[in-house]
Parts: sequence; structure tokens; C-alpha cells
Amino acid sequence: MHVGPGRRSALLASAALAGSLVLTACSGGSGGGGNDAGPEPRITVSPGEGKDVKLGSQISVKAEGGKLTEVEVKDAKGEKVTGRMADDGATWTADGKVGPKNTYTVRSKAKGGKDGKGKEASSSATFTTQAAPSVNKLTNTPGNGQTVGTGMPVSILFDHPVDKSKRAEIEKSLTVTSTPKVEGAWGWVKDWSGQDRIDWRPKTYWPSGTKVNVKGLLSGVDSGEGGWFAKNYAWDFSIGADHKAVIDVPSHTLTMLENGKAVGTIKGSAGSPVDPTRGGVHTVRSKNADETMDSSTIGHGNEWMLDSKWVTHLTASGTFLHSAPWNQSIGVENNSHGCFGMTTSDAKKVYDFLPIGSTVEVKNTTSTKVTDPGNGLSVWQESWDQWQKRSALK
Repeated sequence: MHVGPGRRSALLASAALAGSLVLTACSGGSGGGGNDAGPEPRITVSPGEGKDVKLGSQISVKAEGGKLTEVEVKDAKGEKVTGRMADDGATWTADGKVGPKNTYTVRSKAKGGKDGKGKEASSSATFTTQAAPSVNKLTNTPGNGQTVGTGMPVSILFDHPVDKSKRAEIEKSLTVTSTPKVEGAWGWVKDWSGQDRIDWRPKTYWPSGTKVNVKGLLSGVDSGEGGWFAKNYAWDFSIGADHKAVIDVPSHTLTMLENGKAVGTIKGSAGSPVDPTRGGVHTVRSKNADETMDSSTIGHGNEWMLDSKWVTHLTASGTFLHSAPWNQSIGVENNSHGCFGMTTSDAKKVYDFLPIGSTVEVKNTTSTKVTDPGNGLSVWQESWDQWQKRSALK
């Protein structure tokens, strides 16, 4: 059947009103040849031509009476939208959803017949999506291309709140893949800053040399009152050498471990009986070569303001490994306010040995405080069973 110009205009107008676009073309198909090739397939694109397409919509292309041979979807910046073809070749569906205030162009081709060798049809559709009342963005840790320690979680911090009712969909949109394959799980935590956060931690520590890829198909996903996500995310990182440390509070020592074997022991001063160092497994979250120790930041008013070097941060609340040149009792007495102080040269050794994402276990402390996973990158403070309960998909 030949669709003339007038008839085609009527079809387009009707399809736009219906919210999807149906297009056919009369170009000669390959394979069937001539009048024996049968009718052309009908290509339906959803959403169809138009403006103010609803947020959360998913792009799909369908070939009725044939099979799709080509589908290309690009946004306003020319970036391709990935998708999957159904096993029967008749339907293509985008991996994610449309983002706010964006324009998408969908070009596709199909051939008629059950075997997809009949006449060829092609279509082109362009539509623009609604603007979002507000946009939610994320900050990912570790950064793209970073090499980190074997205890590093994937940590995603949202700049606006995430409604509890929206967490399951967001979690489904996030994937972590690695080589070699490593078992792990997502867990929702409250960051020390008060912001919502979701972390992915392995069941056990990463093997050294692991390559990790993280994807977030978040474009067009609603986070609730905090707004919609406007883009997809993807980044990679690598796991470096297996470096860890263990602090034994009563003996005033920090032992450095490489591949599970001790490679050095350093004397230091842990927290006093009044402010004992927090126990359990901590993750190195950041490092600072020079830092001023301000007592007001940990609830001690204006008691001290001291300059320190080679500072390794374990918690956001102020548990650090650092030089303490003012302390005359290093290796003899535990008299700090919760940190582990060392000589400047030893603090440098620890600073250089422990990469971000490595772990420091504090043993035999008198502290009874339980460190929340959102206080730094403290995902190892909980057992695997406890951690899994933080998933919104449980």
C-alpha cells in the first residue's frame, strides 16, 4: 500500500495526539524484491513527536509486521541513548528514562515479514521533555580513574533528600560490576553532613588488582521532593595494593600489613581513658599533608589549636592518624582525644603506606561508641548481615 503525502500528514497528526508516532516508508526493501516482498512494517515510536513529554517516560520503538534493523537515539548534546532489542527483533526499549528539559531524536529502520527480509521502512521522531521542578545531583566516591585500597566502598552522596518511597527504584538503577566478579550490596546511610547517601560494599575486602565499573541509569528517575535526576552516570576505578593497619591500644602500637603480613610496627599514643579511640574497622576516607587540629570541631571548645602534618582521616567526626610533636608520651601513654598520634617521621610512613580506601582496625579499646557507617566511609563497622538490611530492596 502506498501512503500519499496527504494521508501521511493525517497519520502523523493523529499519532502525535495519541502520544506515540507511527511512520511507514515506501523505499524498496532488499531481500523480498518488488511486489512479492509483502507490505511494509509499521514503526511506532513512543513517546511521539511533540513537546512537554512527561518525565519518567521510557523510549521504545516497535515494528509491527516486521523486524527492526536499526535504532539510534540521541539527546540534545548528541549523546547516544543505549537500549535493548527484544529477542524477536520487533521491539527496542531504552535502558533508562527520559531526562528533564531535553530533546531526543529517534531514527529507526525495519524490514517487513516474520524473517525481516521484506520491504524496508524508516522513521524519524523528535520530542522534548518537561522541565523538572528541581534537579537532584550526586557526588561519587571514589572518583573516575582513581586507584584505592581494598576496603573502599562505592559511595554516592545526593545533594537533595531522597524520599524513602523512591529508594528502591534508585537502587535498581545502580549497578556495580567488577573483574574479577565480587559479591556486594547497596545500603542506605545518612552522611555525617546530614545528606542522604547510598554505599555499595563488597561482602569481604576487594582483591588487589580488581577493576570496577559503576553505572547509574538515573536520568528521568524521581527522587521525591528532592527533585529528578537529569543524567546518567558512569565511572571506573581500580583496587591497588593490599595495605592495611591494625592499632592495638594497650600496647600503643600500629602495625602495617601488606598482603596480610606485618611489614612494620610504629609506636604511638591512642585516646585517653576519657576519650578512647573508637574501635572496629575504619576506612581511610581522605588525607591531608598539613592540618590544624581545632578542638572546637570535636566538642572541646577552645582547648587547643595545634598544627599537625601527615594527617590520615578515618572518620568525619575526628578520628585521625597524625603527627603529634607536642606529645612527650608517644609509645608510653594513651593520652590523646581519640586520635592516634605519632612522631612526624612515623606519621609520614603511615600516610604514605595507607591509600584512601584502605582499612585501619582498632583493637582492645575501652570505647563503647558505635561508629555509624555514614560517619566517614565506615561500612565495615557492621557485619555482612547487618549491612544487607540497609538495602531498600530487602
